[in-house]
Amino acid sequence: LCNDLISAQRAFIQRLYAVSFAAQFYKSLLGSPDLNHLLARADRQIRQELPQAGVAFYLRQAEGCEFYSFVGDEMVACTQQGPQDHLTPELVDGICKSNKTCTLAELSSMDLGEDLAGLARFSIATLPLSDLGRPLGFTLLWRPSPLTVTAEEIRRLEPVMCGLSQAIRAAHIALASNG
Repeated sequence: LCNDLISAQRAFIQRLYAVSFAAQFYKSLLGSPDLNHLLARADRQIRQELPQAGVAFYLRQAEGCEFYSFVGDEMVACTQQGPQDHLTPELVDGICKSNKTCTLAELSSMDLGEDLAGLARFSIATLPLSDLGRPLGFTLLWRPSPLTVTAEEIRRLEPVMCGLSQAIRAAHIALASNG
């Protein structure tokens, strides 16, 4: 009985932590004046949740995907050697179209004819960004091997991707109406 109570308390604390993280994540996105600021805030929250992890965003455009990476609030080109150097436009498109969470093993099974040897130096995960089932892009998470992006970390981030997707869509609509 005592072990059951302890297990139930641990599960309750984990659920509270998940709700707290989601609330803090969404609160950080409020009032973002543009897409870059929104993604910079999301990047900061994800990096706080996943120490030593790299984060990048790929958003679908009319032709291909646009890459977003940040240091602080500043958007930067590739500032470090990461898996993004090994993602071909075809692989990025395949990840977007899959519209699901993928690890390197799942990317290898996509049969896109890609040589994923360069990616083998990293533990990676992609989390879809979608709006009502339509893929908007994905969030790329990585750590250099032997560090890993764990299944638990992915589970903690997946619930906030829906809200982030809605905020991205809203930012795109605002950008289109102002432009």
